[in-house]
Amino acid sequence: MHDNHLKLMQLAINEAIKAGQNDEVPVGAALVAESGKILSLAHNSTINLSDPTAHAEILALRMAAKKLLNYRLLNTTLYVTVEPCIMCMGAIIHARVSRIVFGTNDPRWGAAGSIYNFTNDPRLNHQPEVIGGICEHECRRLIQNFFRSKRNSTMI
Repeated sequence: MHDNHLKLMQLAINEAIKAGQNDEVPVGAALVAESGKILSLAHNSTINLSDPTAHAEILALRMAAKKLLNYRLLNTTLYVTVEPCIMCMGAIIHARVSRIVFGTNDPRWGAAGSIYNFTNDPRLNHQPEVIGGICEHECRRLIQNFFRSKRNSTMI
């Protein structure tokens, strides 16, 4: 199972790389059905779409829901390079995604345990399983390098 997580996280990492190449925060996501079928791939596009909700997770959920003609994405796993934020976690829970597999935690916005933990709140009607730390170093390096280059370019 762990090898499968690595392989599927690589799809999300490839999406994150695309985001970075588009000058977006490099976060990528892949939504996968229980059968292993890839339902959607997405990356952050907030700047290019002028849409503050265009996070990788939200875009992946939207694409899959359209494909399946159902907003409930039961028996799916969302692979995402960075721990989901509050907004994304709300959408993930609302869509009934079964499992979230993320790469690196987000100490500023994380909603799967770093800052907030919406994944095991008994007041919510759905609690997805969470697995963190898959390809953690590679995912963290993408984010760190992106923001380091932004800081360096503003200092010049």
